Amino acid sequence: MNTRELTETQERTPEGPAVVFEELESWVRSQVQRFIQGLLEEEVTDLLGRRKSERRENSEAANGYRNGYGKERKLTMSCGTIKIRRPRVSHLEQRFESRVLPLFVNRTKEVRDLLPELYLHGLAQGDFELALRGLLGDEAPLSEATIARLKTKWQAEYEEWSNRRLDDLEVVYLWVDGIYVKAGLEKEKACLQVALAGLTDGRKVFIAIQPGHRESTESWSEMLRRLKARGLKAPRVVVGDGHLGIWAALGNVWPEVDEQRCWNHRMLNLLDKVSKKRQAQAKMLLKEMMYAPTVKQAVRLKGVFQAWCRKYGLDDAARLIDRDWDRMVTYYQYPKEHWVHLRTTNPVESPFSRVRLRTDASRRYKKAENATALIWKTMMISERHFRRLNAPELLADVYSGMQYADGVRLKSVETDSIKREEVAA
Repeated sequence: MNTRELTETQERTPEGPAVVFEELESWVRSQVQRFIQGLLEEEVTDLLGRRKSERRENSEAANGYRNGYGKERKLTMSCGTIKIRRPRVSHLEQRFESRVLPLFVNRTKEVRDLLPELYLHGLAQGDFELALRGLLGDEAPLSEATIARLKTKWQAEYEEWSNRRLDDLEVVYLWVDGIYVKAGLEKEKACLQVALAGLTDGRKVFIAIQPGHRESTESWSEMLRRLKARGLKAPRVVVGDGHLGIWAALGNVWPEVDEQRCWNHRMLNLLDKVSKKRQAQAKMLLKEMMYAPTVKQAVRLKGVFQAWCRKYGLDDAARLIDRDWDRMVTYYQYPKEHWVHLRTTNPVESPFSRVRLRTDASRRYKKAENATALIWKTMMISERHFRRLNAPELLADVYSGMQYADGVRLKSVETDSIKREEVAA
């Protein structure tokens, strides 16, 4: 009996299913239970080449025979928890392994992925059982001990991920940031150093999430050295906040890499130097500068902003815009289609904003290290839904070293001319 025939048989009743709304959930679960139990029976039928109670007529059919059922098991799915029994098969040359329901599995992949999501949505460990039973049914085989075992498993997976080889990654762009996580017994917020890579195929993947010190050059140098030791080749450009120790660290490990400072962080620094009365106008001028179509136009608008600052006695802001200016306009040396990705550290900030909110509010971590594996697990789930980089067809050219000016690819003659001018300067 195939799956379609099985479903039709299950639904065929003399008067149709007498189900009311209040019983709909339990009825659906019972139908799912019958369906999966039927799939298990069908799997054995396909293996043996005959239905239950039929004699073996085909000489090529398996010699084994049905031998009752194993103990009743609970299987938790997104739709709830059901009870099923795996058919047993004896006298086979090899042990029968079900593809529908492998041994020792009691929850689906979707439910496993749900656990870290719920944890970081504000559920303390002791709240798991009550919350998940409400979602997955009273029979869900979940407890604090279950969650503790899962966290131990995630820690092992995190350690393996942190030491995997990176030789096969072609990293074009690298976003870095120090993400603060508030730990319950620590006076100050601890930091997770995060590195997100943009690859030549357009994907964005995390390559490092580890405890560290946000402002420490040595801490960032250690992270970069570890990435290099694991086989990672230097990216074309690194994007980060101006207050990170990453810039000095790059000089220690990959001095040839271009550096782009995050505009969002710099704008916040500048607005702190401006009175609230003037902030709206200052923000407008800064955004116009940020989105200028050419670096020459950006320089002109910088002068406009500085003149405006001096007009209202905002000399600190006028001076601050000059600091790290070369790092602010690096993106003009890359394809215009990629500027939206390179101006800011948003690719890192966005997925971590929810994590920061939940961990700051809950204060359930005694130490930052206890949060790392759990946050990593959640980021791995988020990573599956990341948007690819714009114009992925240009990434291989950028990775190979093609030159751009104001977002437009240079011809070889133009590239040679620029190089000669740089040498002359």
